[in-house]
Amino acid sequence: MSILNEMKLLAGEMTAWRLDLHAHPETGFEERRTSAMVAEKLEAFGLRVHKGLGRTGVVGTLTAGKGDRAIGLRADMDALPLRENNAFAHRSRTDGKMHGCGHDGHTAMLLGAAKYLAATKRFSGTVHFIFQPAEEGMGGGREMVEQGLFEKFDCDSIYGMHNWPGLPLGQFGVRPGPVMASSDLFEIELTGHGCHAAMPHTGSDPVVAAAALVQALQTIPSRSVDPIEASVVSVTQIHAGDAYSVIPDKVLLRGTTRAFSPAVQDLMERRMNEICAGIAAAHGAKAALRYTRAYPPTVNSEREAGICAAVLERLVGAENIVVPKPVMGSEDFSFMLMKKAGCYVFAGSGPVKSGAALHNPNYDFNDDLLPLGAAYWASLAEHILAA
Repeated sequence: MSILNEMKLLAGEMTAWRLDLHAHPETGFEERRTSAMVAEKLEAFGLRVHKGLGRTGVVGTLTAGKGDRAIGLRADMDALPLRENNAFAHRSRTDGKMHGCGHDGHTAMLLGAAKYLAATKRFSGTVHFIFQPAEEGMGGGREMVEQGLFEKFDCDSIYGMHNWPGLPLGQFGVRPGPVMASSDLFEIELTGHGCHAAMPHTGSDPVVAAAALVQALQTIPSRSVDPIEASVVSVTQIHAGDAYSVIPDKVLLRGTTRAFSPAVQDLMERRMNEICAGIAAAHGAKAALRYTRAYPPTVNSEREAGICAAVLERLVGAENIVVPKPVMGSEDFSFMLMKKAGCYVFAGSGPVKSGAALHNPNYDFNDDLLPLGAAYWASLAEHILAA
């Protein structure tokens, strides 16, 4: 019997886990119920379990045969601070929180692979099943790495996966090199001199400076970054003033930048500093820029991407392997890939229904993907750690 057929026998169990997780979402570093459930399942399967890495992270370790190689398989566990619109029976029971990105499905698939591999042990070496908290903007992956993930659980390589609405079910996206962008944050405080709105010549208007600055920042991707490279600068917040007839003293701008290489990140930060200083001076104001490096680019190593593609070709056929375009969204699996060779793949979950893509309040994970995703994990472990 093929691995996929064996995983289909676990589909009902994985679906039950997934629906339970969906009904009880927990956001970053609050995944206590989720972590307890994961740890309980892994212990029942016979794995060694470590709890508390990255606050609420869980790592299950399974060893078979005499091989000395080790790999890490990672799933994220956290939900989003989002109010769910769905009305089905497993909808979120916690108002303002929902699994709007499919991490409930990711967790269930990795649990299914752990159960299968613990029962069959058709590999030689060690598999670390890494259940990570706080992927959604809070850097749980970074925290696990900083707390010694790879010192405690050494891996030769590390692998991640994300469900992808819009990619047909049964297809997978694999590419070497950058697959997701960096995510940096910025905050700019422009300080002028407030005055009566009817007498702007008596002050220094930071609102006009802010308007010029928003436009000028767009010259970074269009005129400073090599056109062959991809980058984004987005101002997403502007806060200023309280009255119709008062020009305020200060304006606060916030936003994000995206890139696929550290060199472009460095360039964008430098140019933002220069442009802020120049625009502020031209308008008689002062600018203070706070630029925060949040998530680095997610970059697959060529060898490991080739391994994943080969495993998937045997699982779903070469015709169902696509090379996706890099995505401007970010992913904190990047912190693990900065330490270890590895690969992050996209698993097709079928058409986007009624606009309910990732991070939408009407989204729900496609449970038909569960046995296929779990089969990929198990096949990857058996291939890399061949007995």
